[in-house]
Amino acid sequence: MALQLRLSFMAAFSFWPDQLGLSEAPQEDKAVIDQDYDIRWLSWTGMETHMIFNLGVELPGFASFPLLETDRGRALLRKLYGDQIAVAQETGCGASLESVTWMANADRAAALGYDAERLARVNRDAIAFLREFEAEVPLRLSAQIGPRGDGYEAGSMTADAAQAYHARQIAVLAESGCDMISAFTIGSVDEAIGMVRAAMAVGVPITMALTVETDGRLPDGTNLNDAIMRIDADTSEGVKHYLVNCAHPDHLALETAGVRLSGLVANASRLSHAELDEAEVLDDGNPEELGQQIGALARTYPQMRIFGGCCGTDMRHLRAIGQSVHG
Repeated sequence: MALQLRLSFMAAFSFWPDQLGLSEAPQEDKAVIDQDYDIRWLSWTGMETHMIFNLGVELPGFASFPLLETDRGRALLRKLYGDQIAVAQETGCGASLESVTWMANADRAAALGYDAERLARVNRDAIAFLREFEAEVPLRLSAQIGPRGDGYEAGSMTADAAQAYHARQIAVLAESGCDMISAFTIGSVDEAIGMVRAAMAVGVPITMALTVETDGRLPDGTNLNDAIMRIDADTSEGVKHYLVNCAHPDHLALETAGVRLSGLVANASRLSHAELDEAEVLDDGNPEELGQQIGALARTYPQMRIFGGCCGTDMRHLRAIGQSVHG
């Protein structure tokens, strides 16, 4: 029988270096910190593009959460999560399992016929589904949320409006027993601030994964370092970890932001977001090259511990990444 090794987010990630601006962990967590310091986590947010382009699965509105409502959909998700866990075990990494709730917010789900009650239920089901997995590697249950609108556009919400909007989904996911909230593909500083405030209000840790265009700036025009500084200033450093996702390593202009990042969940393609949005054929890039680039980042910025694949990636990319970050 497989050994359940799911680690709590707070224990597994309380070892980050002082340069990240985080407080030193309590002494009673010392044994856990020493034990888990070398864990690299594999995250995969490329499940949807893999299903659509490689498996021929129809996902109306790019939403994968409706798959939880059918036996066939659950079987497919179980297979994909299982593949991710297997690659993590093969490469000596932990597996960060991202719930299929990136699209499961009020506006985006309404177009698929979900009212508030049904939407809350599917968010809860997404975390309960992740809790079924067991493995001989550390597992982390990440409740994934996304922007209110298009992930490739900045949007126009104020921080207050974003907090009010995202509070319901974040509260439901937090109550469901996730290890953390992970906000992915966020292109607006104001929306990020609102998300962080909403997570802080219910006491759940939040990882903020910002996306950048080919010029290294968020879709709202803010450079990465300034975005992190503004979010920290407005939330009293409420973000537990910063990532970049849905961007290729070539698009990163890290400068001083590099030492603040906990990792990268990268696109396989070097194409811009606008080009990807119009693409009818999947650009899966070069898995080995992508792995080497991320491995180089891991060596340059040793505080980075979360790596993985976003649009256009599959197990080839995750395997190359997992192998490289241990190189």
